[in-house]
Amino acid sequence: MSLALDMTPRLLVGEAWDDYGLLDSGLGRKYERYGPYRFIRPEPLALWQPRLDEWPADGEFVPGSDEDGGGRWNLSPEVPEDGWTLNWGSAKFTAQCTPFRHLGFFPDMAPVWEWMGTQLGERAAIRPTMNLFGYTGVGSLALSEHGPVTHVDASKKSVAQARENAAMSGMEGRPIRWLVDDAMKFAAREVRRENRYDGIILDPPKFGRGPKNETWRIEDGLPELIGDCGQLLDGDSRFLFLTVYAVRMSALSLGQLLAEKLAHLPGRIELGELAVREEGEGGRTLPTALFARWSNA
Repeated sequence: MSLALDMTPRLLVGEAWDDYGLLDSGLGRKYERYGPYRFIRPEPLALWQPRLDEWPADGEFVPGSDEDGGGRWNLSPEVPEDGWTLNWGSAKFTAQCTPFRHLGFFPDMAPVWEWMGTQLGERAAIRPTMNLFGYTGVGSLALSEHGPVTHVDASKKSVAQARENAAMSGMEGRPIRWLVDDAMKFAAREVRRENRYDGIILDPPKFGRGPKNETWRIEDGLPELIGDCGQLLDGDSRFLFLTVYAVRMSALSLGQLLAEKLAHLPGRIELGELAVREEGEGGRTLPTALFARWSNA
């Protein structure tokens, strides 16, 4: 069976759950709940007017004036500096206000974690799955429900937090390899070792540095990285899921990149956008990221 590229855009929408919800959005901002706390953060894609008259919040991120980002949190004294515990499914993890405006995980990835589970199904994975740019490891914990996982991130602090999240979830005994490494170098070494994976998820940043000060720019490094990821998959593999945030790209370009680099595989490539739906009647759908995915179900 040859590889098929479906160019019909898809929308993968995250809904609220007990510990997270998008309460409102508009005028370049969004209003969210993370457990017992409410936060306001910048959101350039929220071009409309808010639905609610007021946004009582425990904290707000005020962006910097330069194009490279920056900014600061204005927080209520009630918000714990060392974070608080949230749940998604059987995973527990720490939410915390970070200097990069995030709160320690990306809630719009929840439908991606669910999709990966459906691709793996009930079968026990003999080979591991891999989470590149794994951050604080919620996706790795979701993957570990189906077998061994290789978690890779260049940040020693993020990997340490991921391990803490696993312990907090009672999953410290699961077969997860926690690696502080440069994603491109690790993937290239795995190709040379002729290793194979049942699935790969990667969520590369626009810019970053590896543990040995390696420089990552998504426009320069992504084609080579996807090429190496393609060599780590074969006809028995199940999926690859790529997300891209805050970059001038299109879902179509990502899909066609996957079609080129995974041309030796059977299966199907789909593309589209991630989004989160506001809670309540009349809730709108806020786009958050582009994605392209390969599946071999």
